[in-house]
This record gives sequence, C-alpha cells and structure tokens, in this order.
Amino acid sequence: MKATPSAPSSSMRSARASSRRTLPPPPPGDNGDGDGGNGRGPQPLATVAAQQPEVVLTLASFAVTKLAYVRVTRAFREWYERTKNVDVRFRLTFAASGVQARAVIDGLPADIVALALPLDLDKIVAAGLIRPDWRAAYPAASVVCETTVAFVVRQGNPKNIRTWDDLTRAGVEVVLANPKTAGVARWIFLALWGAKMKKGNAAALAYVQRVFENVVVQPRDAREASDVFYKQKVGDVLLTYENEVILTNEVYGDKALPYLVPSYNIRIECPLALVDKVVDARGPEVREAASEFCRFLFTSAAQLEFARLGFRVNPRTCREVAAQQTGLPPANLWQVDKELGGWAAAQKKFFDAGAILDDIQSAVGRLRVEQRKAANAAGRR
Repeated sequence: MKATPSAPSSSMRSARASSRRTLPPPPPGDNGDGDGGNGRGPQPLATVAAQQPEVVLTLASFAVTKLAYVRVTRAFREWYERTKNVDVRFRLTFAASGVQARAVIDGLPADIVALALPLDLDKIVAAGLIRPDWRAAYPAASVVCETTVAFVVRQGNPKNIRTWDDLTRAGVEVVLANPKTAGVARWIFLALWGAKMKKGNAAALAYVQRVFENVVVQPRDAREASDVFYKQKVGDVLLTYENEVILTNEVYGDKALPYLVPSYNIRIECPLALVDKVVDARGPEVREAASEFCRFLFTSAAQLEFARLGFRVNPRTCREVAAQQTGLPPANLWQVDKELGGWAAAQKKFFDAGAILDDIQSAVGRLRVEQRKAANAAGRR
C-alpha cells in the first residue's frame, strides 16, 4: 500500500493479513482469538494414542499485540514441536493492559503476561505472582517490543495538525484512550508531558491540560480508540501507538488515513514475564515450555514478525532485524527511566489518586461545566 498522497509528512507500512486457526476454548476474558488449534483434522485412534506430549500455555497481552502474538505463537509451536517433540498449544487473551493485570491478580491463570506497561507487571509482582527480578530474566530488561506515539489525521489533514503544539489549537478535536484503563493512554500522557518537560513542570502542566481540554472522547483502549476515529469518524486527530496505525490502515485499505510521528517522542517499551506462581504450580514441563517461548520472542524470527506489524525493533533486542528495518519515520525517542525516574516515580507523580492526571481531569471538568452554563445562559437571552 502506498502512503496517502494528501499528507506528504505521513508514513505507512504494510502488514500482511494473518490466517486464523481453530481455537481451543478461550480462558475467561478472552476476545476469542488465539492459535490454539492444531489444524490437522480428525486422526485415527492409534495416531492419537501415539502423539507426543502436549502443553497448553495461556498468554495474556494487550489489545494491539493480537496479530503479532497469533503469528509468533504459531511459529514457536512449529519450532518447539520440531526440536523438543512437544506440542505446545496457546490460549491467547487480549484486553487493556491494566485490565489484564487486574484479571491475573484476581485469578486469570495466565502463564505469561506481555503488557503495555512495566508498572502493570510490578502490580502482579506486588500480588506475589511474579518474581521481583523479572526484568533480568530476558534480554533488554525483558522489553519484547517497542513503538511510539503517532497522530492519525483526516484525509488531506484539513486542520493542518503536524506538531505537539497543534493539539492545543481551538477547534481541534482530539481522541485518545482513557489513562485510567489503557496503557497506551498513559504512554501518550507522558509523551505530551515530555513535549514540554524541558521548560519545567508548570509549562508541561499547562500544555497537557490544554490538550485535554480538546479531548472529545476517551475510549477504553487503543483498539476502541481506533474504532471511534475510523468507524465513527469522531475527532480531527487520534493519538495512539504507531504500530496500531499501521495495522489499522492495512485493515481499512483504500480508506486508510494519513499519520505522522512527532520527531521528539517517547520510547514505548512493552515488557513480558512468566507468572511464576501459576507456572510453578503446573510442573517443570510447563515452566520449560513457557521459558523457551519467552526466549524465542527475542530471536530474529519473532522480532521480524513484530517488525512486519509496525513495531520498532531495538538493537538491544535484536540487532539483526533492527538493522534491516526501514520505512518508519525517524524519531528521537526518550525513555521514562532516564527522564522521569522510572515507572514507579511516574505513577506516583502523574497517575496515583489525587496526582497530576486527576488534577487535570478535574480542572477540565470544571471548565466544561462553566462552558455549558455560559452556553445555556446565552441561549436564554
């Protein structure tokens, strides 16, 4: 697919559609897609009796990784069966990152979690389900895929939205997911803050509040935000993951929308971990298969699938694929760990009850009440 000619500064990559296989019964909360089926059809009883051992792993991830994990689990299954003579089937469940973390804490028997925020994994650690040293288990601090923030605009970009500052202009309607439920929205919130953080907290606070004054809807997660913008045609600009834009544009074909990536942007790092308490309770063969799968995710075969779907491959994760990746807009990406002291500090400063996000949303709420009152008063004259 070619980039939309009406927005020369936008960029687009193609992602191939993936075939789907018959699934095993999904776990609670599953959206219904996974690579659990064997695709082999009925087999003679003698063949069934002689089959190699089988392991079933449950992977809980966030919405926009769905196609990537359908592809990667299929590739891993074939590799593991060939090398270990063990058939590994997968049950895949996808939802907003914070929703998944809560589900695991509340009893969803996930063997592996691959979420949008390191903080969500730390919440599962605090519940006693994941070992505290999970970052050291795999390469690149267990960050399996990366992306950044993109602006999706209407055809022809009629509002001429090109920079972070353009989001605050009067009349620009912004769509982004809810930071209370969606990992993507927390990353976006920090990206907005980062756009002005070099000018100090007061400037950053004022800027982010002005952007939120222009927000017209906050869906539950990145995928719902895309549906609101693309299907319902709400808003002038959608803020979301870059890889989500690339995949959504592939789905929409000739109705794809132009997008751009601000050059100074946030490095969105999405980690994974074994849910140790669940895995250990199921036996050594499950831990071995789950650990091998996590290691497989950092191989060139797996990282190539992430790259094909628009994720940015970090050389720390896979130098070979990162060197080959082309077509994504250049961006200077900053890290939460370096600029904001890590996710625990960011959570306390921005997202805890009564912190900056709550202050901004309260201020915006008051402003909108005042605007409605003024409009009603004007209407009575």
